[in-house]
Amino acid sequence: MLDEIYSSPIVEQISPYISQRDIDGLPFIVISHPKVLGAISIQGAHLITWQPSGEKPVLWLSDKTAFKAGTAIRGGIPICWPWFGSSASPSHGFARILPWQLKAHDENEHGVILTFVLQDSAYTHKLWPHEFTLIARFKLGETCEIELESHGEYQATCALHSYFNISDINNIKVSGLGAHFIDTVTDREHYIRKDLVFQGRTDRIYTEPGDFSLLIDPKWKRTIEIHHYHHSDIVCWNPGATLSSSMKDMNKNGYKNMACVETARINRPLQPKNGNPARLSIVIRCRRIPDGN
Repeated sequence: MLDEIYSSPIVEQISPYISQRDIDGLPFIVISHPKVLGAISIQGAHLITWQPSGEKPVLWLSDKTAFKAGTAIRGGIPICWPWFGSSASPSHGFARILPWQLKAHDENEHGVILTFVLQDSAYTHKLWPHEFTLIARFKLGETCEIELESHGEYQATCALHSYFNISDINNIKVSGLGAHFIDTVTDREHYIRKDLVFQGRTDRIYTEPGDFSLLIDPKWKRTIEIHHYHHSDIVCWNPGATLSSSMKDMNKNGYKNMACVETARINRPLQPKNGNPARLSIVIRCRRIPDGN
């Protein structure tokens, strides 16, 4: 799938390192820079892939996802907004399935910076009766920095729904999540102060998280650092074997190579007010695990 993205025809060369391309009528931005490779779908301002020089892809993308207008992309970092989950339709909100506008871009020897904007419309008013301006800023290089800035007068739940590329779901662990979580699979609350090891289908909302999480992957000898800002929750998700095999946009074994560690505002919604925006941000970096550890 990534080969298809990077080899797709160039529609417009925006700058030396940034181009607009197209797959099946769905436009996206490709970053090809000495420090980083990446792609952002204009639909959803959705970071599809991010790969610092010398690293395996850090984000997971399903081989079976559809690149189709109005259909959510399975993988990368979708922006779930203005609601998280299936409390309303479409699931996880409309921001991830609507086209955004690329408003600004810049580049230097360290990487690229891109800014996308989404504003309310007649269509969004049918789904959610609020005026809003949503700004997504991406700074991509050896680190991946995403800031979501929300303007208006309302409450909104949201998440940067990060899918991470891993060697094997049975070999990883995640730390920095806090002790209290809501298990939405069993609909129970727990206080367990230890690292998360995925065992079958997992869907947890951690409500007292730290400011950063570590996704440790010994087989690939790397740790993915996930620094959370302005968050109230961290969501950890993996569909497991049974659910994965029933999902049309995921291979039946797709669950083995992905883990979601999501920066979220669920129990304490975003609330821009009186001209003051609300924010949700994430910074991701990779570091190598030394031999022998």
